[in-house]
Amino acid sequence: MATRAKSHLKQEEGSPRTHKCSECGKEFPCQSQLMRHIRTHTGEKPYECGECSRRFSHLSSLKAHMRTHTGEKPYRCEECGKQFSQLSNLKTHMRIHTGEKPYILTNMATSATSHLKQEECSPRTHKCGECGKEFLCQSHLMRHIRTHTGEKPYECGECSRRFSHLSSLKDHIKTHTGEKPYRCEECGKQFSQLSNLKTHIRTHTGEKPYKCEECSKQFTRLENLKKHLRTQNRRSHIRTHKGEKPYTCEECSRQFSELGNLKRHMRTHTGEKPYRCEECSRQFSELGSLKNHIKTHTGEKPYKCEECSRQFSRLGTLKTHMRTHTGEKPYRCEECGGQFSTLGNLKRHVRTHTGEERYKCEECGKQFARLGSLKKHLRTHRVEQSNKS
Repeated sequence: MATRAKSHLKQEEGSPRTHKCSECGKEFPCQSQLMRHIRTHTGEKPYECGECSRRFSHLSSLKAHMRTHTGEKPYRCEECGKQFSQLSNLKTHMRIHTGEKPYILTNMATSATSHLKQEECSPRTHKCGECGKEFLCQSHLMRHIRTHTGEKPYECGECSRRFSHLSSLKDHIKTHTGEKPYRCEECGKQFSQLSNLKTHIRTHTGEKPYKCEECSKQFTRLENLKKHLRTQNRRSHIRTHKGEKPYTCEECSRQFSELGNLKRHMRTHTGEKPYRCEECSRQFSELGSLKNHIKTHTGEKPYKCEECSRQFSRLGTLKTHMRTHTGEKPYRCEECGGQFSTLGNLKRHVRTHTGEERYKCEECGKQFARLGSLKKHLRTHRVEQSNKS
């Protein structure tokens, strides 16, 4: 490791910055600072946590990490009493009270041009050996390479979560500090991330910039377009637009565009549940349902909202939750134009127009449009039974 580290060193005599990293060209006034920096290239992590064996490249990172085990939060906001494990997070949090906005957004084109001049980049000179993609600057290439290596050099001192880009870490830290610097001029709602503000603004403008080339349907969010396009193959996708459904259920005559969907549907008739939970023996008709169920045992909630830090066991639940922040309501009633954030809410609303009553009381035969109304009604029977007894 010492030999490898020394290979990164270049000294420039007579210059105040004499210690240069041969890997990326960055210079440092002290050799100790350069040695710290070199670990970002070599991946060396000499400091180990005695509690969970996790390793760190810097001693200060280990000390900050230890607070996640001890729960220590020595930095306290005098204004509201909120506590933090890192001083930097307290300072960022204080801006909520002071209104300080230290970061000024300059002209993007000018900023980008000046950056390129500093790097002295020539057109498309840096090429990725992994995929062949080319970049104007070496720093841009280095960022890109992390998508191949999986390297995440930026760590949150508050929760130890790691990120491949510094900008992603800065956005994440706002979930701890509560800082929401991006404000909608239309309604005053505030956001911790600029991307969420941009998505939210479309609820005011009605803009739908993402268009399906096959059927011309438009969407406010890229992920909604991707979901729309997501099919097993091109032929299957075309069938969804043409309305072609060649697979028919012999039991109920329902039709499907894909054979796999028909097979899964058949289980609703046969009652087949081939997927079994080893923990509680509960069985499921689909593997995805089993996987989601298992999380109720493990407590795993891998999907986190970057806006408010709330965690979810399902990606779909997180996506639905995000609409509470963006105000997006993608489901529209054709009858009256009312809009809703979830498909379930739209379906319930549509019943107010159709008069459909899906939920029937087995006790007295009365029917209801909503399950919640049926449950409320059932309590009247339980009260009657308890009074009789």
